[in-house]
Amino acid sequence: MSDAVSPLASPFPALPAIAGVTPRVARAGYKDWGRCDLTYVELDEGTAVAGVFTRNVCCSSEVELGRQNVAQGAARALVVNAGNSNAFTGYRGREAVEAIMDQVATHLGCAREAVFVSSTGVIGVPLPKDKARAGIEAALLALPCTWEEAANTIGTTDTFAKGATATAIVGDTTVTLSAIIKGSGMIAPDMATMLGYIFTDAAVSPAFLQECLSAANQRTFSCITVDSDTSTSDTVMAFATGKAGNAPLTSRDDVGGEAFAAALEQVCRELAHLVVKDGEGAQKFIAVAVSGAVSDESARRVGLAIANSPLVKTAIAGEDANWGRVVMAVGKAGEPADRDRLSIGFGGTWAAKDGQPLADYDEAPVAAHLKGREISIEVDLGLGQGRATVWTCDLTHGYISINADYRS
Repeated sequence: MSDAVSPLASPFPALPAIAGVTPRVARAGYKDWGRCDLTYVELDEGTAVAGVFTRNVCCSSEVELGRQNVAQGAARALVVNAGNSNAFTGYRGREAVEAIMDQVATHLGCAREAVFVSSTGVIGVPLPKDKARAGIEAALLALPCTWEEAANTIGTTDTFAKGATATAIVGDTTVTLSAIIKGSGMIAPDMATMLGYIFTDAAVSPAFLQECLSAANQRTFSCITVDSDTSTSDTVMAFATGKAGNAPLTSRDDVGGEAFAAALEQVCRELAHLVVKDGEGAQKFIAVAVSGAVSDESARRVGLAIANSPLVKTAIAGEDANWGRVVMAVGKAGEPADRDRLSIGFGGTWAAKDGQPLADYDEAPVAAHLKGREISIEVDLGLGQGRATVWTCDLTHGYISINADYRS
């Protein structure tokens, strides 16, 4: 975790404990940074699991095994290592992950496939087996920790701990969700993002939990970008212990099914926004709302083209209302667009309509808007009913400084 806190930081929320979930932290020493860097979460028997994972083809063994094992639908433990991503490390990296899985599975008396592992940090250095083993041993003996301690432990270049919570009414039962996430750079996910973990006491079938998480991911984590780079380790997982005692949810048609899905999506959206607000070097949080596209997916792609443009992001950093850069980004997106129907605005003030600058355009309110911390860009393509919102941050010199010194 960085010492310089993002100006967009949010205080860590009061996350409720989740029945059937016990987090602990320990120091494995993956980096010489004098803090805990291993989070261990024990899950009661009967816990359902779902996950979405990076599509980066150079992914870690943790991702490969997680993607493979999540299909069996049950989980007993989660281990998250910070400081070493264990990606691009070949058979040695896989052996290290399997050793962690075996160590925890032996302790719990469960199948190895029910132990999920994530790692984050420097790419290309095999995870040290001896440090991993000692770290797990320490975690198994540690006292239960708070969610904030767990969130701090999984961070790398993050400047603040990130968490979110929500509740839903399922029948006559209130179910609770608590979640933590890490992420600050290398953020441009495709089916997942960063390292995020959602825990709930709801009784949910693995198939329905996966359906809800995948749908929420598409509208939240897959709609954010910091730097257009998709990590080798990106993972978001959801764990449902069933301890709330509700009638098990198997579909949106069940009583409370839609409410649970909405609560899960709310948590995912809050986590996604927190990651963008902690974007490396970020000074401004930017929402790009695209309407009038031929489809929602086309709108999302146009939004991401704008959000990923270094020219747009640096213009916002410089508080420059240069809407021509937005025109450029729309045009390069590779999606249907018509120059003569395009409208662009900032903060609710339209600068151009139907392919033309407005004759009475007053830049003063736009300039005032761009001086704030939260910025909105509006784009109407004028072609159809498709719409989407994506979120990003500005691009400052701080991004360069953080990544130039990352390995040290």
